[in-house]
Amino acid sequence: MIDAELPDIAALEPTETLRRRWPTILGGLLSVAMVVMLGRELLGSGLAGLSRATPDSPLFYLAFFGLYMAAPTGDFIIFRRLWKIPAAGFVALHKKRIANDVVLGYSGEAYFYAWARARANLVAAPFGAVKDVSLLSAIAGNAATILLCALAIPAGYQLMPPNVLNAVAGSVMITLAISLGLIFFSKRVFSLPRRELWWIFWIHSGRLAASSLFVALAWHFAMPEVSLWTWLFLSAARLLVSRLPLVPNKDLLFASFAILLIGQDQALSEMIAFVSALTLGVHILLVVVFAAASAFSFKGRRP
Repeated sequence: MIDAELPDIAALEPTETLRRRWPTILGGLLSVAMVVMLGRELLGSGLAGLSRATPDSPLFYLAFFGLYMAAPTGDFIIFRRLWKIPAAGFVALHKKRIANDVVLGYSGEAYFYAWARARANLVAAPFGAVKDVSLLSAIAGNAATILLCALAIPAGYQLMPPNVLNAVAGSVMITLAISLGLIFFSKRVFSLPRRELWWIFWIHSGRLAASSLFVALAWHFAMPEVSLWTWLFLSAARLLVSRLPLVPNKDLLFASFAILLIGQDQALSEMIAFVSALTLGVHILLVVVFAAASAFSFKGRRP
């Protein structure tokens, strides 16, 4: 009789609130945004690139695979050491990269933070690590930009119009100021130990070097009549142009510089368009595969 008067124990447990569910909601919204933006990009300029003649060499696709995998692999190495994330974390890091590419800058970090928050068994407070890894990625990119400018401007300043040269110089000063500011206030900005920070910085630097090498190899195998050293120089220029904050129309500037260096403007434009379209195509394929795997997994867990 006493047992009949007691409330059900499950009724005493707190219900899941919106505050507890926000990582899952945010992750779902960003996943939808990824699908929408990927479709928009592919139906825009992407299909034009895919309709061009594709490279015949299988080495092109091998180099492209290395290029595509460089960023998420570098992140996985970092977070595997920091959090011991399982293989499923590699999927989340791919989604992080796709969100950054097609939705909005640093939206991928928001997605990955939400993913980590939803898995408290991995890490209790993921914000500090996600922030530090993101900032160190920017610092590594800025350091590469400053180094490349120091090497390229003395040799190539005569090829730049005065307004572009001024924009590049201003961009270098801003990039240097931001990097020095982060380093100067590192004790207040960063959360991880100094030894971990240096290790993460070198992983990011290696990832940038690998990406530059793989893109140069892909371009070389697509247009083998141009020497690999020329493509390596252009891959460095691509990294440089992509990170300069005051330079408008970065893609146009890089394309103009590449055409000026090697000529073959139509073939070069088609090859760059194809690489961009292929990247979008792989993004879409992965999003579809991840969604199907998630749906299958959810269906398998249902009673």
